[in-house]
Amino acid sequence: MEKDWDMIEVLRHTRHDWLNKIQLIKGNLALNKVDRAKEIIDEIVVEAQQEAKLSNLHLPEFASLLFTYNWENHMFQLEYDVLEEIRCGKLDDKSLANWTRSFFSCLNHAIQPFNENHLSVSIEPQKQGVRFFFDFSGIIIHKKDMKSFFETIPSALKLTMQSLSTEELSFDVFMNYS
Repeated sequence: MEKDWDMIEVLRHTRHDWLNKIQLIKGNLALNKVDRAKEIIDEIVVEAQQEAKLSNLHLPEFASLLFTYNWENHMFQLEYDVLEEIRCGKLDDKSLANWTRSFFSCLNHAIQPFNENHLSVSIEPQKQGVRFFFDFSGIIIHKKDMKSFFETIPSALKLTMQSLSTEELSFDVFMNYS
């Protein structure tokens, strides 16, 4: 599931994404849908601000995972939001990225393919660590696999489950600064 992105591939995907966004703006302007073009520009600005906030957390492996996840074919669409723009302490980036990658893999296999599956990750830096909120909506067909996954969480992470049903999964994970 993990792909090692080289610089050329990253640039290719980034350029492709930007060209798509520019074409959307041009198309809406050609149709004289100026308000929609402005909305798209606003969405691009918000996305760029979120990318900057994620980059500023100094979690390169975790950030790379989130930045590139939607570039591959998966059973769910990923969205992220960094809630606070404060300087964080040091986290175990590799451990966090590995656990998140494992969670994504488990979720990818536990959900119904070709459904509108969506995962939102909110990241909230705090004084003593960082809280990660995971909120999934879609169809979970292997709930038992998800429960098993959460029973083996690493000791560095503190998980609080909020809900796990066939249509929703929400929980948060807290990781202390090292």
